[in-house]
Amino acid sequence: MKHTISVLVADEFGVLTRISGLFARRGFSIDSIAIGASEELGISRITMVLPGSKNLIQQIINQLYKLINVIEVKDITHLPCIERELVLLKIKAPSSIRPKIIQIADIFRAKIVDFAHEALILEITGDPGKIVAIEKLLSEFDILEISRTGKISLIRESHVNTIFLRNQ
Repeated sequence: MKHTISVLVADEFGVLTRISGLFARRGFSIDSIAIGASEELGISRITMVLPGSKNLIQQIINQLYKLINVIEVKDITHLPCIERELVLLKIKAPSSIRPKIIQIADIFRAKIVDFAHEALILEITGDPGKIVAIEKLLSEFDILEISRTGKISLIRESHVNTIFLRNQ
């Protein structure tokens, strides 16, 4: 199972190196990692997606807390969250198939951020399910390059779990 971990760290030189070193030494795998400033000056938020059992994730959390710059670690996998990812996707788009690609982009509210004679670059922002769905549809075309940010996530203050509501 994949887990989403949110980590608050003191924004100091080398903190990401220490975290990645911990993962390398212990043989832990990271599916995605995103880091940026948080709401508090001098504090950064790291969002990681990690594969593993509940016991392995607890071991990772315990190891992270041992690092000096780590302030807080939360497994937010099962909490009601807003999740987003950004993808830039370059697609070979000769004029014969360009309308079909543009139609798919419109349906998914993707932005065309570069338009060249034989290629398009799309910017897609959304939850991980949306990203997988549009990538699957666009895979029938010649995808030239993909760049992804990794998932970022914040816990809903309302604590309303929209996934639970969809199943009602």
